[in-house]
Amino acid sequence: MNEERITGERIQALLQKIREVYLSDGRPWVIGYSGGKDSSCVLQLTWYALRGLPEEQRTKPIYVITSDTLVETPAVVNQLVETLKQIGDKATAEKMPISVHKVIPAIRDTFWVNMIGRGLPAPYTNFRWCTDRMKIAPTTTFIKSKIAEYGEVVILLGSRRSESSSRGQVMANRRDKGAYLSWHNDIANALVFTPIEDWHTNDVWEYLMAVPSPWAGRNDAIVTMYRNAQAGECPLVIDKSTPSCGGGRFGCWTCTVVQKDRSMEAMIENGEDWMQPMLDLRDWLTETQIPENKPKIRDHRRRNGRVEYFDAGGEKRIVWGPYKLEFRKEILRRLLRTQMTVRETGPDPEVHLIRPEELHKIRQLWLHDEGDWEDELPAIYEEETKEVMDWLVDDHAGVGGVEKQLLEDVAKKSDLPANLIRELLDVERNHAGMSRRSGIYDQIDKIFNKDWRDLEDALSETVNQPGIDS
Repeated sequence: MNEERITGERIQALLQKIREVYLSDGRPWVIGYSGGKDSSCVLQLTWYALRGLPEEQRTKPIYVITSDTLVETPAVVNQLVETLKQIGDKATAEKMPISVHKVIPAIRDTFWVNMIGRGLPAPYTNFRWCTDRMKIAPTTTFIKSKIAEYGEVVILLGSRRSESSSRGQVMANRRDKGAYLSWHNDIANALVFTPIEDWHTNDVWEYLMAVPSPWAGRNDAIVTMYRNAQAGECPLVIDKSTPSCGGGRFGCWTCTVVQKDRSMEAMIENGEDWMQPMLDLRDWLTETQIPENKPKIRDHRRRNGRVEYFDAGGEKRIVWGPYKLEFRKEILRRLLRTQMTVRETGPDPEVHLIRPEELHKIRQLWLHDEGDWEDELPAIYEEETKEVMDWLVDDHAGVGGVEKQLLEDVAKKSDLPANLIRELLDVERNHAGMSRRSGIYDQIDKIFNKDWRDLEDALSETVNQPGIDS
């Protein structure tokens, strides 16, 4: 489209191209929809293209999928949920082969389960652990389920070459010249179709403002959302070439990849004051990346139990491990306080910034992997929310703080690490009552092979300064 204005002829030519691709084979389509301008444009164009076909030719299924990381900005999620319902209802009414599906990360992959449960540090540029778990995995799982059913699928994306030079290069490299479809780089038997790849931002806005949405009238709500947040949309992520959605794009309210969340700041300035506690929590998490703070809040051992070092300009430094359990408990407390405040001041008195399923999973991780013998999570939840949840009965729960203190006293007298003894006891408890105790010796070996030096001894090999992540 270059810089020229969109004309009726160009739109009709694009609609005809979409029809030709749709009718060219039996592969079902998957449209990545985020509720932003680009994905809305692609879905709208597809809808009008199919309207131009006889009903008997509209047989190939189209799956509209949207990804909810469970830490999306609530205002954006609420609008998206409403739009998805409108799309589904209108598709049924018009007998369109379109169905709507929201994908979420598996409970083991959610943001809070990984941060509070496992201690993964706040994501940053070189360690975006959230992208794989929370975005790529759920969408890939859905797409692969359709590949298993149909053999191959075509994924429609709102990607545009003009978004960035790197994005344009990626799109150019994976397509044969003149072809409409290209094979996906990471998902076998999946092809990619990018109908508006040659459009510019002004083209997208001009089309959306000129052509009513087929499922909900005009697109004024999208304009309002962008104006209030001063941001761009966060596209469906199906590979690692997609940039982070932090900063100037709608995305996760917990995103710490950027120093400032300008999108959320703009929404607050435009009247969404109730989001301020969420922004405060995000900013606090960002501060955990400051090198001087790491020795206080992170373990000096990695999750594999080893103390690791790296060379920083000739200086040996520690590669800091996960958040310490006590600090994770502080994160949970602050998160629950934030949730209670947002419920009181925001539009949804029942909003969940962390879901009950996540709390149950975090509790299990603390009990089984972290030696939280006091089983503190239920007490923390009740203290901060004044509510009582129905917690699952667990054999590991109920050992209590007295036993932990006794263990620490014995360990100190014996000059042994308390956690070493605790982990050995936990292994024994896990295998108690089993007729076959296969694997117990391997687990014991792993425990003994961990690096049990304390922080002071570990730092003695360095210049005694905080390290940074690898």
